[in-house]
Amino acid sequence: KGTAFETLIVGYLKDTYPNVERRTLSGVHDKGDIAGTNKKLIWECKDHKTLNFSGWLKEAEIERGNANAEYGIVVAKRRGHGDAGAQYAVLTLEALVQLLKKAGLV
Repeated sequence: KGTAFETLIVGYLKDTYPNVERRTLSGVHDKGDIAGTNKKLIWECKDHKTLNFSGWLKEAEIERGNANAEYGIVVAKRRGHGDAGAQYAVLTLEALVQLLKKAGLV
């Protein structure tokens, strides 16, 4: 289930990041589920019946540190929506505001 969801998300990101791919597992030094986007980002993909944004953000924060990245993004399966672009993308408000500032939207 997780592999299929990660593959779906990688396929969606391919247009923006041509070198995107599923990352191999790294044990306790995990750096997220997706590689090849931007060294400032880690992506943590979750396909679970029950949403656990708090726990998943904590996990993404650890992996962000392992990767020496600036932002951790959780992509969570949205039940009833098979389109990759319709899934949840979750990050902290602090990270969102930082991204908006860097994009010149603040």
